[in-house]
Amino acid sequence: MLLCFGFAWPFNIYKSLKSRTNKGKSVLFLVVIFLGYIAGITHKILYNKDIVLVCYVINTTMVFIDICLYVRNSRLDSKKASTPILKT
Repeated sequence: MLLCFGFAWPFNIYKSLKSRTNKGKSVLFLVVIFLGYIAGITHKILYNKDIVLVCYVINTTMVFIDICLYVRNSRLDSKKASTPILKT
């Protein structure tokens, strides 16, 4: 599961960068996933330090990047909504 998510996040980050919009995205989903990874990291640190911890850290970092892009894209969406459309 961690590897599949790990391979999927870069595509999601790329999509967020290129689209410059939050249409079709859920910040609640991103936050829930982020908190799940934090719980996984905490468990690994407390009970079973192994290589899987590295996967959790990498995935958590990518989710954090996507959350930052969500904030950026929210600002861009707000800016687009407030900019009047000029007709020629």
